[in-house]
Amino acid sequence: MGSWKNPILLLTGIGISYLGSWLYLVALNISILDLTGSAAAVAGLYIIRPIAVLITNTWSGSVIDRANKRKLMIATDVIRGLLVFIIPFTDSLWLIYFIMLLINIAGAFFGPSSTVYITKLVPEENRKRFNSIMSMTASGAFLLGPAIAGALIMVAGTEICIIINAISFIICAFFIYLLPNVDKASEEGREPIRLKTLVEDWKAVRNFVVGAKFFIVVYLLYQGATLIGFALDPQEVTFIKKILGLSTRDYGLIVSITGIGALAGSSVAAMVSKKIPLKFYLGGGMLLSSVGYLAFYSSFNFLTATAAFVFLGFFMAFATTGYATFFQNKVPVELMGRFASVAEMAQGVIQIGLTLLVGFFAEWFSLQFVCIVFSIAGLFLSASLFSTIILPSRAGYFKEKAQGVPS
Repeated sequence: MGSWKNPILLLTGIGISYLGSWLYLVALNISILDLTGSAAAVAGLYIIRPIAVLITNTWSGSVIDRANKRKLMIATDVIRGLLVFIIPFTDSLWLIYFIMLLINIAGAFFGPSSTVYITKLVPEENRKRFNSIMSMTASGAFLLGPAIAGALIMVAGTEICIIINAISFIICAFFIYLLPNVDKASEEGREPIRLKTLVEDWKAVRNFVVGAKFFIVVYLLYQGATLIGFALDPQEVTFIKKILGLSTRDYGLIVSITGIGALAGSSVAAMVSKKIPLKFYLGGGMLLSSVGYLAFYSSFNFLTATAAFVFLGFFMAFATTGYATFFQNKVPVELMGRFASVAEMAQGVIQIGLTLLVGFFAEWFSLQFVCIVFSIAGLFLSASLFSTIILPSRAGYFKEKAQGVPS
């Protein structure tokens, strides 16, 4: 149990931050709607993160791979906490948007930094279980956060939820402060980041991509299926209300029950992490998640939609755990920040394009038909992923560590 002391501290800090973020998300949406009365103003919140990604991700990876990960995570959490604390005291929509942009820029450093830090902190044999527990923590926050936010908003208003989120970032920073420094060996001789440095870093990422052919195939198939799912997600409300004829209350109930499915899935994934091979987490989890998407958009009433979403949430926990572990094991840790940043930027552009494409075709054809077609495309990619990694010749690959460039 001693080897789990530090991972538990990290899980606790990030878990508190997850919970605070759900309180904040619910409260901020309501706050913006109350301030402007405009649904478009609320929708504007959701394009800020892609903008922040495009601003930072060409160079943030170079900073992450050279910086002290623990100090960078602490700094970004403190900055985000202070910025969030300002929001309840402003009534300017554009100032809130600007603060949100700064918060998301800081967040662009935290995510990849935490991935690298986890890889260095958690031994390879414990990563699958750690990632399962991390998924369980996120699912628990997803279940509890909106419920707590609703109760607090009724009693004390939206401001208290936003302030709690600011405090949660500071608490997370404190827990990270208690963790060991995993970058001691690289503290000295750090070169300044110039344009030449960025060009060399992009070349290093390119060389890794060229050399790690099997990893890239698996990565592209997984991300392709995932991005199709993300493009379909915005259509959930419309499908449930207009195609199935259900109410807003029914939608909220379906989402809540889905959260229970995700929590159950991540719990089971943590319990059987030593018994089920990583390739089944990644390939099997993604394949069954895609089946869940297809079943949901083929549903015809409340029960079938709920059953499909619970199925989806349960197996998505396995897929995300498998992918996180695969990524940590196969991308060289000294390149992880740069690769993740460049990849996230490309994914953001593709996600925006796919989301617009789904919406465009939904105007021309039946929404259900379009969603089923895209779900089938995602299922095809997932089936390709499963067949690719299940081959006996690839069995050893999922047991190797990331040493330089895997082949």
